[in-house]
Amino acid sequence: MNLPAHESEDSRAQHRALECYYRRQARVYDLTRWSFLRGREALVRWAAARLTPTRILEVGCGTGVNLAHLGRVFPQAELWGLDLSADMLAVSRKKLRNLADRCTLIQAAYDHPVSEEPYFDLVVFSYSLSMFNPGWEQALAAARRDLAPGGACAVVDFHDSNSPLFKHWLALHHVRADGHLLPGLKSRFPRHEATIRPAFAGVWSYFLFLGWVD
Repeated sequence: MNLPAHESEDSRAQHRALECYYRRQARVYDLTRWSFLRGREALVRWAAARLTPTRILEVGCGTGVNLAHLGRVFPQAELWGLDLSADMLAVSRKKLRNLADRCTLIQAAYDHPVSEEPYFDLVVFSYSLSMFNPGWEQALAAARRDLAPGGACAVVDFHDSNSPLFKHWLALHHVRADGHLLPGLKSRFPRHEATIRPAFAGVWSYFLFLGWVD
């Protein structure tokens, strides 16, 4: 993939590191991460109780597990998945074969909108936003521009941890969890619902967020 010329050197370095990381992780990701990715199904249920989207974009769709779940819950929706890693998308394509007629996968960084005009009813970030360092602010700006009026941004991700050891472990996996995302989301989506939930006996917490554009 040719990275955009306007990217900063920090962003370029981060993207190279993530692509290399997921080249090693793609085949074992679903087997090794399931116990940490809490709340993904809860987020989809939460969105389904409030929205009837017909065009869905998942940013950082990875191996396609969550995108497949979105396809089952919203059987009439047009699905789009974006990810920086070609290796993760290769796994995703196999997993989403039955949805190929309504699913589009894109290899790119999410530092600009996918569509030239507001297009999506729902933009989903499932444990991806915490890995955009730098870049999470640009991703939220892109999401706002991609969302049609009345659309929503749905996020589930790591929130914070009182354990320096756990934070260090997350950092080794390119994850930042210091409570920075939820305030940023709330400021960009004033009309929202959010909740923070504990995990692993309180070692860390994760959050669910749903915010609308008017």
